[in-house]
This record gives sequence, structure tokens and C-alpha cells, in this order.
Amino acid sequence: MKRERSARILATLGPASASRERIRELALAGTDVFRLNFSHGSHEDHAERMKQIREVEHELGRPIGVLMDLQGPKLRVGRFAEGRVTLGPGERFRLDLDPTAGDAVRVNLPHPEIFAALETGTELLLDDGKLRLRVDAFGADFADTTVLVGGVLSDRKGVNVPGVVLPISPLTAKDRADLDFGLALGVDWVALSFVQRPEDIREAREIIGDQAWIMAKLEKPAAIEQLEPIVALADGIMVARGDLGVEMPPQQVPVLQRRIVRAARAAGRPVVVATQMLESMIGAPVPTRAEASDVATAIYDGADAVMLSAESASGQYPVEAVSIMHRIICEVEHDPAWRSGLEASHTPAEANTPDAICCALRRVAGLLEPAATVAYTTTGFSSLRASRERPATPILALTPHVGTARRLALVWGVHAVPFEEVHDVAEMVDHAASAAVAHDFAAPGDVVVVIAGLPFGRSGSTNLLHIARIPD
Repeated sequence: MKRERSARILATLGPASASRERIRELALAGTDVFRLNFSHGSHEDHAERMKQIREVEHELGRPIGVLMDLQGPKLRVGRFAEGRVTLGPGERFRLDLDPTAGDAVRVNLPHPEIFAALETGTELLLDDGKLRLRVDAFGADFADTTVLVGGVLSDRKGVNVPGVVLPISPLTAKDRADLDFGLALGVDWVALSFVQRPEDIREAREIIGDQAWIMAKLEKPAAIEQLEPIVALADGIMVARGDLGVEMPPQQVPVLQRRIVRAARAAGRPVVVATQMLESMIGAPVPTRAEASDVATAIYDGADAVMLSAESASGQYPVEAVSIMHRIICEVEHDPAWRSGLEASHTPAEANTPDAICCALRRVAGLLEPAATVAYTTTGFSSLRASRERPATPILALTPHVGTARRLALVWGVHAVPFEEVHDVAEMVDHAASAAVAHDFAAPGDVVVVIAGLPFGRSGSTNLLHIARIPD
């Protein structure tokens, strides 16, 4: 199950991929991490899928990561007496806290926190941005608006308030119950929706602790305004282009995607590019050429992973979608321009010992072309810092904790293997050489580079780089 590529694939499970056999096919086709979308499905459904993933993991002998994606707050209008209304440009329309059924002039918006954050001139987006309203007047329980872009508005359609930081926790009561359940299942990553500010990450961290790594989904303009502080606090970042594209002009999304990827790479945080990557494959066996280029662009930018949503969850061709994504990544990574692009976009290391070691690792890999880098890691820190450098050789991460290996399944270039602890440098070098051979990264006579921290087992202590030749 050694991957012949550095970027990773995150695939969502759903009705089209709910069986053990399909999960196995997806893993063989190239999936490194599976996403459980808690916006859909029951706890029983997710528990069964987790069980199937772990069975497949055991069969294939490769750590597989599991990411639970929390739904987050869903802001929606209420219901209409006739199920829907048609709003025309220039018409007046009221949103209020009155729970009675709506009509052509008003509807319930059961979110007082929205009214508390409004200003005159604020624009509201309804139904994924299909309708646009301007706030003319407002109070604690209402907003009078003018329709700027009209259309049909039906029951329970979503509301977005771009450019406004809403006084809302990213964790609803449902999210907290789901989170307790997911952590008990043993998920490796938690994707946090509706992130607006660094405090949202801190709030989630108080609950999650070190039970899983936190991935901040960047889907709101407010989060972009505090990008660096959010990146610094999260363990990983997701470019959630679907929601981000609702609240921001579409021409800005590609620019923001590149900015987010660069910020995450600079901080050494795994970054995932998500949403509509191979959207046409929900109903077609091949993607459009534009979609293939979209996936390739994320790989050229140096993203750690690309994600499939409905393509693998509910589409007709889930295995084919993973397979073509795998082939696109491999094609890009065989292009000499990909490596030169990574070098050009590389950010300087920080002035500390772990970064100095990993910066040296990158230079050594470029000069000596070793068969592999072997990183000893307890928490994953050494492997993350090594991956940040985007070395030209694969990173074989040896860890005594299977949970760490599963978390690292999402990280660029890292092949994580649960391994016994070592106690001295000589034993470390011997184990590194034997592991590199056993996992087909090297052969007798090859050179490997070993990085580790002394004393062993201390997080963040990477301070050793050793070059070893595997005995013939």
C-alpha cells in the first residue's frame, strides 16, 4: 500500500460508498483518509462505517485516517404558507422573529443573533446566493430589506451574511453531541465548520484536547481576515470553496485558495482543497478537462490533499472518481515544473532547532538523493516539520502510536507506520534501515536520512539528523 505520490486524497463516505467492499475499493484506488459527514446520517451509520474502515485498514496493513466533519450552525429562513414565494428586484421584504408562516412580504428568520449584527446596507444572501437582499432598516427582531436579485424562495433555505462576524459559536448542541460520539469512536481529525475567528479554534480545543487534530474549515470572509492567527491555532486547514464562493465573488476564490495554501504551508499545517473538484463525476464516468485542471492546480500549489464530496458519497462512480484523482496527482508530480514550483514557493524556515534540522534535511535530500527520509515521531511533530520542507524524497514516519500514524495519513509525502519505540541512536539507525527496506522505500546499499529528537519521546525536540547507508 505504499503510495507513489506525495499529495493525499480525502474521500467522503455516503450512500454510494457505505459497504465494506466499496470502502476497500476506494482505499485501493487511492483514498488515504475517509470523511464522515455529520450533516447527514445517524450515529449508527457512522459507527458502522468506522468499523468497516478499521477492518479494511487491518486487511490492507496501512494506517487510514478518519475525519469527522461537523455540520456547524445552519442559518435558514422559516416556512411559507404556500411552500414558496417569488421575489422581484426592487420589492420590499421583511425578515423577523414571528414564527407564523411567511408570504410574499415577510418570513420568519429564527436567528436573533443575525439581527444583532446587522448594519444598514448589509447584504443578505439567500439560497446559496441565488437571491440577494439589502438591509434598509432593522431592530432586535426584524430587518426590512430591498430585493436586489430576485427569484424563487422556498421553505428552509439558507441565509448567509457576508462581511459580518456573527456572535455565534461554531459548535451547536447537535455538534457537541456529534463531537462526543465521534471522539468516542476514535476519529483522527475533526473538521470545524463556521470558523470566524481564532477563539472558535480555542473553544473546540477545550473539548477535543489531544483526542484528535482540528481542521479549520475556511468558508467565511471573516476567517480570511484573521487567516494567520487561525492557521497558527489549528492543526490543519480546509479551503471550503463551496461556502466561501457563496459569500465572496467567484473571481476571488482562486486567489484566496492560493493564499490559504501558502499560509498553511508556511506554518507547516496540512491543507486540504475541497468542494466540486470532480463534480461532474457524480453522474459521469470521467471528469471535465476543467475539473482535471482544477485538481492539478491544487497539486501544483503544494496542497497536502484534495477532497471528494458528493462524487464519492452519493455519485454513480465513486471508485472511478478516486482513481482519476490519483492519476491526475501522479501526472502532475512527474512534471519537472511541479518540483521547481514547490521550490519557488518555499517559505524560509523559522530560527529554531527543529526547523533548522528539517531545512538541512531538504538540502541533503536535494544533494544526495537518498532513497527516503525516516522520521521518528511520537506526536507527529517531526513529520509535520519535515513535510513542510517538501523534500524530494518520501518521508517514512515511524511512530509508537497508531493514532499518530492515522493522523499523518493526510500529510504531504508522509507514509506513517506504527513502530516500536527505540532507546538509543544505534538502535534507531538499525530500525530505520530495516523499516525502509521492509516498506519498499529502499534497498541494501541505498542511503537514508534519519531525523529524530533526543531524548526520545519528547514532543517538538527534533534535533538530530543522521545519514546512513543500508548494509548490503
